[in-house]
Amino acid sequence: MNIESPDDGTLRRWGVLVVEDDSRARAFFEASVQRSPRLFWLGSAGTVLEARAWLSRTATIPDVLLVDLGMPDGTGLDVIRDAVSRFPGCEPLVVSVFGDEENVLASIEAGAVGYIHKDAAPEDIAQTIVEMKAGASPISPMIARRVLAKYRSLQSAATPGAPAGAAATGAASDAPSEESDRGLLSGREHEVLTLIARGFSYAEIARLKGLSVHTVQTHIKNLYGKLAVHSKSEAVFEATRLGLLSHPG
Repeated sequence: MNIESPDDGTLRRWGVLVVEDDSRARAFFEASVQRSPRLFWLGSAGTVLEARAWLSRTATIPDVLLVDLGMPDGTGLDVIRDAVSRFPGCEPLVVSVFGDEENVLASIEAGAVGYIHKDAAPEDIAQTIVEMKAGASPISPMIARRVLAKYRSLQSAATPGAPAGAAATGAASDAPSEESDRGLLSGREHEVLTLIARGFSYAEIARLKGLSVHTVQTHIKNLYGKLAVHSKSEAVFEATRLGLLSHPG
């Protein structure tokens, strides 16, 4: 892992460490960071173990941790906790396919300053990082909506005499996914799974949903993890058994 040093010029440059298990996503983030005059690339890790090892031995304090949550050997939440514990000035930015309340709120509690859904990730992630270091808290609109819905839910629960189910009204009832009811799959994951059950290929799903094939594959990888399966047929069977899909036949 190569480490660059910031320039001695008047502009402060921010060091970025990326924790992402997908090599193409890492390359995309690295290219964006390398193009920015305000940032410099510290390196990357593809597992929680690698990230923790990097944090434990680095002589360069990371200003920004760009981190995915779904890692092959654990969760990016552990990396966030380690980073902010060792380096209080480090600001974590989550970029993940997970958009459920549990992961979003857990990330914020762990120390994340921003949360971007991979389906809505900006082309210039470096500019988002620079804006975050200037005081912004970048968050995807779909994520913000769910956080606000959760906040309203907590406020309603804390208000004496609030009618039962009040938290389900308003923005939460308009959320475009079924995860609040089913608690397992995100809306996008459910859409991808439904198309898998109908026999569509990865490329066809990508075209239908306006996504990259890489993003579709990431959703499928997370589906397999959540359902504890290893193939498309197993995913469809298990999802049908759990009531997440109507019978594909």
